[in-house]
Amino acid sequence: MHAWPASEVPALPGQGRDLRIHDTATGGSVTLDPGPVARIYVCGITPYDATHLGHAATYNAFDLVQRVWLDTKRQVHYVQNVTDVDDPLLERAERDGIDWVALAEKETALFREDMTALRMLPPQHYIGAVEAIPGIVPLVERLRDAGAAYELEGDVYFSVESDPNFGTVSHLDAATMRLLSAERGGDPDRPGKKNPLDPMLWMAAREGEPSWDGGSLGRGRPGWHIECVAIALDHLGMGFDVQGGGSDLAFPHHEMGASHAQALTGEFPMAKAYVHAGMVALHGEKMSKSKGNLVFVSTLRQDGVDPAAIRLALLAHHYRADWEWTDQVLEDAVARLGRWRAAVSRPDGPPAEALVEEIREALAADLDAPAALAAVDRWAALQDERGGTDEGAPGVVSRAVDALLGVAL
Repeated sequence: MHAWPASEVPALPGQGRDLRIHDTATGGSVTLDPGPVARIYVCGITPYDATHLGHAATYNAFDLVQRVWLDTKRQVHYVQNVTDVDDPLLERAERDGIDWVALAEKETALFREDMTALRMLPPQHYIGAVEAIPGIVPLVERLRDAGAAYELEGDVYFSVESDPNFGTVSHLDAATMRLLSAERGGDPDRPGKKNPLDPMLWMAAREGEPSWDGGSLGRGRPGWHIECVAIALDHLGMGFDVQGGGSDLAFPHHEMGASHAQALTGEFPMAKAYVHAGMVALHGEKMSKSKGNLVFVSTLRQDGVDPAAIRLALLAHHYRADWEWTDQVLEDAVARLGRWRAAVSRPDGPPAEALVEEIREALAADLDAPAALAAVDRWAALQDERGGTDEGAPGVVSRAVDALLGVAL
């Protein structure tokens, strides 16, 4: 599976700061110190309703992580998956009377278009669950053969008790885990499981549903969590720098994935930091496919909204915050984009070197994009009030906003 084209990231004078970011697993801020190549895995879409603003906000956050790292003169090895076979996708395809493969391809193509328009830097490896199956099967077999997994009526489940570090990502109590498991794709009430929280690794073939050769596992398809583990281990290995996604992935997805990987390798932790973006609401409720209260990037674009304004609307909120999309949020972003473009269109302006450092410092401090935007606002206000004599300043600001915030002026 191919990703989308990369927009050019302008080179800036000087060098960025190391990133301090909130780690869900420790509950505090950690300073990331990758080697020459920073490694990040971000969980991708299930392609049956793409790309809503909740998606966009999440990928915007991890795009900023990449840009901070690139500004430190590191390379970035970024991996993202596509869950292109799963119950919600199959259910939507049946509801709409469309082939599930065609639906997945259509929505994935739309997601690529939206990511390109929003200037999100693409992953080096963009891997679908279906194409990862040949790598998933051996991992499930290894877990089963090691006693970390067991069969139940042809399905294969992971035993959470096989990982002594289970629970160290989300730090939730068992009752909360059980509740969230039921809400987020698990089956805690299925009779015969060793532990209600045990997640499925391999689902035996069901009549009328797609299935693949699973070797000694029999025909079937992979569970959700093992999909990401197989892709991450194959392309990044253990101990990569950031595991990212929305806050609703901390449990069960990232918790279970970490345990799968740790049981497979005997190493801990799977990732040095678990980073989670907040949820976006509409009309007082979290945007979700199940509720249908979605605002789509493609719809906004079709309505003539500049993708740069959409991106500024996302950047106006701290990535970890839960916030609500309103018409006013978009109007403010459109107005800000207009002010910034007017400011950099003049031949000279106030000195910009200090502004670049302000943006760098804000982003290094747990991706504080609102503080970075406020710094640019102040420079643009000075430009509007009294201008300046630095001929290179507008160009510096334009390049810095592009390189560090992903907004083309």
